[in-house]
Amino acid sequence: MPSTELHYLTIEEASQLIHNRELSSVDLTQAHIDRIDSLNDTLHAFLTPTPDHALQQAENADGELAAGNSRGPLHGIPIALKDLCDTKGIRTTYGSLGFNDRVPDSDATVTERLRDAGTTMLGKLTMSELAMMGPPSNGPEARNPWNTAHAPAGSSSGSGVGVAAGLFFGALGSDTGGSIRFPASWNGISGILPSNGRVSRAGVMPLSWTMDNIGPMCRTVEDTAIMLKAIAGADPRDPTTSSAPVPDYRSLLTGDVRGLKIGVLRSYFDRHPGAVQPETQAAIDKAILELGEMGAEVVDVEIPHLEYTSAAGAPIYIAEGYNIFQKDFHDRPDKFGETVKAFLLAGALFTANDFIQAQRMRSRLKREVEELFGQVDLIAGPATLRTAVSLAEFDPMSLLSSVRGDTSVVFNLTGCPSISVPCGFSSDGLPIGLQLSGRYLAEPTVLNAAYAYQQSNPLHKQHPPI
Repeated sequence: MPSTELHYLTIEEASQLIHNRELSSVDLTQAHIDRIDSLNDTLHAFLTPTPDHALQQAENADGELAAGNSRGPLHGIPIALKDLCDTKGIRTTYGSLGFNDRVPDSDATVTERLRDAGTTMLGKLTMSELAMMGPPSNGPEARNPWNTAHAPAGSSSGSGVGVAAGLFFGALGSDTGGSIRFPASWNGISGILPSNGRVSRAGVMPLSWTMDNIGPMCRTVEDTAIMLKAIAGADPRDPTTSSAPVPDYRSLLTGDVRGLKIGVLRSYFDRHPGAVQPETQAAIDKAILELGEMGAEVVDVEIPHLEYTSAAGAPIYIAEGYNIFQKDFHDRPDKFGETVKAFLLAGALFTANDFIQAQRMRSRLKREVEELFGQVDLIAGPATLRTAVSLAEFDPMSLLSSVRGDTSVVFNLTGCPSISVPCGFSSDGLPIGLQLSGRYLAEPTVLNAAYAYQQSNPLHKQHPPI
C-alpha cells in the first residue's frame, strides 16, 4: 500500500491490517515518522518528536501480536499528545519557555491509558502557551494545512494540524473554552469535549480546575469514539472523575437519528445578526436540515441567559489560571509570551466579587441547560463562528469572542459533552465545523448523531492540499 494511503487510513482500517498481519506497527509508525520529517518544518505540529520512542513501542506491539496478545483496536496505532500531558522522561513544556526544560518523572493517566491500549506515541505537539490561545513561546506557531498562511486555532493547535495532515491517526487535546472544538473545526477533523469528569486530568497541566477537560481529536467520529473509550473512566489520582461506567462508544454508533429531538438556538443568533460568517451559517443550516431529513426532529430553543456566558467564563478560567501560574509569572516574567502576560495580568485584577458573581451565573446557566436537555436530546450550531483567519489577522485577545462565542463556552461551564464534525468548506477551501452538544454523560448520543451525519457527508475523505 502506498505510504500516502497509509496516512489517511482510519484507525479501524489500520487496526485490521495490523491484526491480519498485513502491515506491521513498525512499518506504519516509520511511514508516519517519514511524513513528519517531510512536513513538520512547514506545519510545525510538533514541539518534541519522539521517533525512537515510537519505534520501540511499535516493536513491542508487533511482538505482542505475534505472541497472540492484542490490546484492542489501538494496538500499534501511531498517535501524539498535546504538550501538556505528562510523559515520563520526555519533556512536557506547556508550550512555554517558562517550562522549556521540564521533564516529568511520571506519566499522566491519559498517557498511561493510551500506552496500555497499545498505541505508539510519536511525540509532543505544539500548543498555545499555557493553553491560553496565543502561539507557543518556545517554538513556531503551527500552520493550518488547508492554507499555511492561515491560523490553526488553539489551544490544541498541533493536535488539529497533525491529524488533518496525516501525521498521526489521533491526538489528545484539552478544552477549557473551545480548545478541542476550535482547532477541530478550523482543520476539518472531529474533536470531542467530553463531559466534565469523564476523562482524568491527573498529570495534565491545569489552566482552570473547574473548566478543563481532555479529549480525543481524530479524522473520523468512529476513531474519536475508539480513543475516548481508551482514556475515559474513574481515576483515583483525580477525585473529580465520574464513577459512571464507560460504554463502548464505537459499538453504539448506529447512524440512526430517527426520533432524536435537536434544538437550534435560532433566536440567540437572530439577536446577534452578523455574528456568524454567512458561509459558515449556510453550511450549518444545511447540516441541520440534513439531520432532519434523516429522521431527527429539529426545533428552535432558547437558553435565557446565554449572552452572559463569556462574561461568566472569563473571570473563572482567567482567575484560576492566574492562581495556578502566578508564582512562575512573577518569578520570571521574561519567560512568558505577550498573550499569556495579558491573560495573567487580567487574572490578577479580578476580585473575589467578580469570581463569585461569575459562579452564580454559571449555576444559573447550568440549570437552564439542564432544563433544556429535558426538552431536546441535542443542541446543534456552529463549532466556530467563522473559518480560519490568516495568521497575520489572528489576534487571540480581540478575536476570541468573535470566533468562538457563547455557544461554545457554555458547554465548558455546564460540563456537557460537545463535538465538532466537518460539515463543509468555504469558497476559499477552508473547513467548517458543526457542533453537536448533549446532556451530561450523553457522549453516546452526541457521537452517534455526528457519526450519522459523517456517514452521509464523508468530508473526512477530503485532505489538505499539502
